[in-house]
Amino acid sequence: MGQVLPYPALHASHGGIWIASEDGTQAVSRGEAIRVAAETPVLLLNAPLAGQRLGYADLSGLDLLELFAFLHPARFAVPTPKGLARVAGLAAPERDEDVAAFLRTATERLLEVPAGDWPEREGAWTSLRSLGRLRWAWTPLLADRIAAPKENERWLFAKLPEWEETAPRAAPRTVTIDAAETADRLARLTGRDAEQRAGQRAFAEGALGAFAPRVARDTPNLVLAEAGTGIGKTLGYLAPASLWAEQAGGAVWVSTFTKALQRQLSAETARLFPDAATRKARVVTRKGRENYVCLLNLEDALQGGFGGRAAVLAQLVARWAAYTADGDMVGGDLPGWLPTLFRRNGSTALTDRRGECVYAGCPHYRKCFIERAARASAEADIVIANHALVMVNAARGRETTTRPQRYVFDEGHHLFDAADAMFSVALTGQETIELRRWLLGPEAGGRGRRRGLAARLTDVASYDELGGRAIADAVEAARGLASDGWLQRLGEGAPFGPIETLLAAVRGLAYARAETGKEADAGYGLETELAEPTPELIEAAGPAAEALDALVRPLVGLGRRLEAVLSESPDWMDAPARARIEGAVASIGWRAETVAAWLSLLSRIGGPATPEFVDWLAVDRVEGREYDIGLHRHWLDPSKPFAETVLKPAHGALVTSATLRGGGDWEVAEARSGARHLLRPATRIEAASPFDYAAQAEVMIVTDVKRGDLGALANAYARLIVAAGGGTLGLFTAIRRLRAVHGRIADRLAREGLPLLAQHVDPIDTGTLVDIFRDDAAASLLGTDALRDGVDVPGRSLRLVVMEGVPWPKPTVLHAARRLEGGGSAYDDRLVRAKLAQAFGRLIRRADDRGAFVLLSAAMPSRLLEAFPAGTPVRRLTLDEAVARVAALPSVGQNVQEAAQDA
Repeated sequence: MGQVLPYPALHASHGGIWIASEDGTQAVSRGEAIRVAAETPVLLLNAPLAGQRLGYADLSGLDLLELFAFLHPARFAVPTPKGLARVAGLAAPERDEDVAAFLRTATERLLEVPAGDWPEREGAWTSLRSLGRLRWAWTPLLADRIAAPKENERWLFAKLPEWEETAPRAAPRTVTIDAAETADRLARLTGRDAEQRAGQRAFAEGALGAFAPRVARDTPNLVLAEAGTGIGKTLGYLAPASLWAEQAGGAVWVSTFTKALQRQLSAETARLFPDAATRKARVVTRKGRENYVCLLNLEDALQGGFGGRAAVLAQLVARWAAYTADGDMVGGDLPGWLPTLFRRNGSTALTDRRGECVYAGCPHYRKCFIERAARASAEADIVIANHALVMVNAARGRETTTRPQRYVFDEGHHLFDAADAMFSVALTGQETIELRRWLLGPEAGGRGRRRGLAARLTDVASYDELGGRAIADAVEAARGLASDGWLQRLGEGAPFGPIETLLAAVRGLAYARAETGKEADAGYGLETELAEPTPELIEAAGPAAEALDALVRPLVGLGRRLEAVLSESPDWMDAPARARIEGAVASIGWRAETVAAWLSLLSRIGGPATPEFVDWLAVDRVEGREYDIGLHRHWLDPSKPFAETVLKPAHGALVTSATLRGGGDWEVAEARSGARHLLRPATRIEAASPFDYAAQAEVMIVTDVKRGDLGALANAYARLIVAAGGGTLGLFTAIRRLRAVHGRIADRLAREGLPLLAQHVDPIDTGTLVDIFRDDAAASLLGTDALRDGVDVPGRSLRLVVMEGVPWPKPTVLHAARRLEGGGSAYDDRLVRAKLAQAFGRLIRRADDRGAFVLLSAAMPSRLLEAFPAGTPVRRLTLDEAVARVAALPSVGQNVQEAAQDA
């Protein structure tokens, strides 16, 4: 085994711990494994996960995932022995005890890569030299295998191509799409020889209404379409959307809620444009700028801004950045597991999360992935975006000349929640300190390249006296905002400045009035209505408002001065300088609006309530530790600003989902989509699922698992998972209970050969957890709300869904206000039915799927059973009976039979 021989391999799972060396494999204790790992470098697969299984957080060694990321940047591998075997061209280990020896073999195979035809060779030698200086563990094994290039390598910043400016795209033409053309396009997308589905054809024809010419200003053609699972709605709306884009010469923005569906949609567009080059030009995926690697931040990290393990991550990200398709670090071609290998990872510092972009002032501006995506989307036919980005662009985007005319909102049942987050206001310590940092830049002891407002606009300050004075006034006013150490000062009763004094009063009132039941005792967040404020809060609000007013005035004035400088076009203002100042105008305007919203919220203290808004005070805590404090304001109906900002300027929009009516009727769909705020009524379409739920699925309501008994709950999950042979998605409404159940059953299931994955437990990102779950039919996955919706795992990998109980909404201040407005208990019922329908929708994803949905709740009201598709059998039974029925499922028997054949 050459150089690999000195290194043993370590594998730790819930089933045991093994170490493999040249002398063979042996099972060892935790203590022995930790001793070996501390004394000598060991080969590992996912060191943080192995360390968690050992109870040794500082475990380190030669992680094969890091080696794979170096050798094959921008490629994905499922981070399991099976996934590694697939990419290495090896046979996967059949038993847990075989994994350690397999890791040695896999290491050999990966180290052979540089000797062959290696597509990612360019830049590897240069990168390895930098990693060697950082004492990266793999450097000694790779140094002799990667030869120095004969010529200097083009690496990253020299390798990345530049985007080019193009003339603005003409406004879309007014066209009418023919129904026959749409049917023909749909047939081409689905395949001429494929079975034509009547429901899909009807859906595509109905979606045409969203692409008809608009008849009056602020009256978009809005189509609401509830399309059951399996109807094929993606191709159903891509058919008319692609035709409109071709004939009108405009872009259709297809918006989703989850990154998983964005990836799925991107894959589906291969049917539209089979040629990869054409598809890259005609289809663009867009996300918020915080998802993309910032080349300036990356350069800073590579030049010493990062230290220790974070510096190794920066080098591996740089390797990836040279080969990535689009620079997307979150859900793109950067493996989601890579940042999680670095416990205190610096991946977020490599993106533009603080809104500090200097636009054309950046030396990498013409190679910027964010700018490239924005320009590509202006020329595309289909732009795959997400709800949050659509709303941000509409409310404060810079791309004013290329605003979309046509939208498709897939996962449309999430529009209400997305709008709720987008149009809310939070005057909290964390928010104010972020604004302070943006204005002042690094203060005493600060690190990094962050630059304050004055540094970013030095040339403007020297050219325009009024602008320079506004910058100075804004910087001075920013010193009144919360600063580093504010939480500690509040805890000690020693706030500094008007904003911290306000937050101290908020904290005191929240603790005085918030509920003090079990949730509070467990360390969860506290909140209370902003009603009948105390004298202390009223007195603190005045100086805080004065401080914010002193800040918003120079910001507004600076925005006006910058616009004046743009109109004057002085001699020093070249195209890059103009672009930078235009970017500054947008950033300053957004922050001025934020401060103005804070002022409006403060005016509520001691004054009358505003019927359109819900205001409250909150202390955010996790496991008893406070991490933010402040005042919050949400729209009672956030679909109203969504309709004003997004829908009314558009010419047409299709809002679609399998659960669009949200457990209610069409009035609910119209209320939550913004349709009722438009003058023209929406068109309604309903396409029922083609699945035979009576034959493919059943619902079991277990009546003898006592609520609040964690032992009984864990036992129920374990028995059901064993009965199903894995393939189970377990859903929880509380992270605390998820962790408690996982801790009780993981080892038990491992002894049965059934891997158990869990959100909020395993140090793995959610997307990768789903990838592992999908890849192993014996695995099960526990999770919370993020897994209840948007997870697509067809086939045998998901044959059982188990929910811990009825997902009643959490009784927050905001929920109480909306409940009162929405009909009381009927409002709660709608929300629960929607959640149940979404969870059930994970189970049957294609015509040959079979499975069961189990609810561990004797208190399940019969009125909520409407959440499940008509015809689905529903049974109330004991746990013993449910276990027996799960074990008898056809999909379970098929899995057991195929597993035996594989063995």
